[in-house]
Amino acid sequence: MLRKSAVTAGLGLALALAAPAAAQAGPGGGTPPSAFAQARTQAAAAAKPAPAMITAMKRDLGITAEQATTRLINEAAAAKVAPLLRGQLGEKFGGAWVAGSTSGLVVATNDSTKVTAILRAGVEAKLVKNSLATLEAARSRLDAVPSVPKGVPSWYVDVQSNSVVVRAKDAADAEAFVKAGGVDKSLVRVELSNENPRPLYEVRGGDAYYIANRARCSVGFSVTRGSQGGFASAGHCGNVGDPTTGSNGVDQGTFQGSSFPGNDYSWVAVNSGWTPSGVVNGYSNGIVPVGGSADAPVGSSVCRAGSTTGWHCGTVQARNASVTYPEGTITGLGRTSVCAEPGDSGGSYISGDQAQGVTSGGSGDCTYGGTTYFQPINEILQVYGLSLVTDGGGNPPAGGCSSYQSAYSGSLTSGQSGYQPSSGGYSARAGAQRVCLEGPAGSDFDVYLQKLNGSTWTDVASGTTANPNESLTYNGGAGTYRVRVLSYSGSGSYTLGVTKP
Repeated sequence: MLRKSAVTAGLGLALALAAPAAAQAGPGGGTPPSAFAQARTQAAAAAKPAPAMITAMKRDLGITAEQATTRLINEAAAAKVAPLLRGQLGEKFGGAWVAGSTSGLVVATNDSTKVTAILRAGVEAKLVKNSLATLEAARSRLDAVPSVPKGVPSWYVDVQSNSVVVRAKDAADAEAFVKAGGVDKSLVRVELSNENPRPLYEVRGGDAYYIANRARCSVGFSVTRGSQGGFASAGHCGNVGDPTTGSNGVDQGTFQGSSFPGNDYSWVAVNSGWTPSGVVNGYSNGIVPVGGSADAPVGSSVCRAGSTTGWHCGTVQARNASVTYPEGTITGLGRTSVCAEPGDSGGSYISGDQAQGVTSGGSGDCTYGGTTYFQPINEILQVYGLSLVTDGGGNPPAGGCSSYQSAYSGSLTSGQSGYQPSSGGYSARAGAQRVCLEGPAGSDFDVYLQKLNGSTWTDVASGTTANPNESLTYNGGAGTYRVRVLSYSGSGSYTLGVTKP
């Protein structure tokens, strides 16, 4: 098995900062300032950290304002001195990092004769076994492994432990990965991890997307069909087969279905670089979570997100409205008093946390006001066999979870998961499912609704606030589902309520 302890045990000798005895005297008879001291003086003279940065560092790093300022100065100096020492040490360079509450610079070498040169620069020296070049070469061999085990989410060179860290769900996956790369086991340190990395490109309602480099529309709501992710939008935005790119110019997906006129709906399947998320970009209103798709009654407040005009609100004036565009008549729309403009097409209509539909068209603008129409989201889900991606969370309804169709209970310790009603799950018809969780006071319990796709369980909705209590609503197709309850922190008993169609 691979060793889980640092490979440099016994070699991590930290040498205290001291001026070398052979240092030459300066013009005034004193010791000349070190390279780090000079760089620090320059950084201090130029330092003008924004108050917001100092405040955030105090909050997130648990340090004082004075320590935050010192860190920034030392880190700026380190950024200048570390490359100089790397060049001076050459193949004997073992890496560099900052440490401590005020970010003191540490430079490593695998050659004891180079320690004096590091100390002369005014920084801490550390004698290690492996050069950085050796570790980087090992990492490169792992990068070249053609098929990475699913249980290995990440690997990297950790200069502080002087090893290549392989993070894996179990040691067997890590060992197979290292063997496939032909890497010396003595260079590797395994860290067991349950992390599930995902791309940073999120599909959010209201964000812009571009169709075949000829037009711009707005995302409606994130959806899934089986294991395929995507989003719903307006039919007049594109035709089946049209490619899309995101607002960042990155290739995004392809139209899988589109209907216009008569209807005005479509859905786009996104590639693996994009992750559908159950939220709407509320622009000035921030990020708005999507909890479900219950139809709001006429007269209800409703808000719309679009890439031209951002976030605007109004009321639902009618349902099942018909409207005639130059291309033909559209039926079954929602009529609202919310304004919109070209480019907002396809964007999200949401009432509270309940998805209502995607922007179709209308009259007027957001300067003088107007009337707009939305294609109801539930019709889109039904027609294409899609499931709405939600981001539930928050307190259960009044009365707790007792009003739900089925009740379950269990007990978890910190970091532990449990599955209800069992790991095998339950059968549900198409429609809305509601899940309610009440965890122990002072804990952070989360809940995930999972659907069985082939032999794989996929998260289709979640409640992941920092509270013990969560709730979610998911509108999806028929299938086998189960509920995962996770104790993110804290221990104790929980109660779970589930209502299925």
